Amino acid sequence: TVINTCDYNQTKAATIAIANYKGPVYLRFGRPKVPVFTPENQNFEIGKAIQLQDGKDVTIIATGHLVWESLEAAKILHEKGISADVINIHTIKPLDQDAIIKSVNKTGCVVTAEEHNYLGGLGESVSRVLASNRPAPQEFVATNDTFGESGKPAQLMEKYGLTASSIVEKAKRVLKRK
Repeated sequence: TVINTCDYNQTKAATIAIANYKGPVYLRFGRPKVPVFTPENQNFEIGKAIQLQDGKDVTIIATGHLVWESLEAAKILHEKGISADVINIHTIKPLDQDAIIKSVNKTGCVVTAEEHNYLGGLGESVSRVLASNRPAPQEFVATNDTFGESGKPAQLMEKYGLTASSIVEKAKRVLKRK
């Protein structure tokens, strides 16, 4: 089981859920500071995605601190007349396939956002789900098969394109392929 939380409250809830879980769990969280935006006493269900925003034009599926960036991107897209479905995939394995398929059935395209290599991560897992169940155009916001560097989190996120503006650009690109 692989869990990647998006803020302090979700990390706290995940830790409690993990303590009661039977089996090995890897809990991952990023270095960048993000606002605390999830409910304080949330129910954390391992393997169950959370829809944070309802939209009809594009699905944004994110994990970790890129969930916050995705919400920021959704605001920018809204100003441009684009409605985004934003899904928080806090559990990478097992993956909530039903949430992915349901959202992409509605929007017809997807952007995945993760602080990870685009190979072998959330984006590739979403691609497998879509290829088997509901093929759709997809764009990736992730590192481009490279080793990371040391530095300040904000500078590194900008360097590797792990930002709200990158998500907006990928959303506009995937919409053209819809």
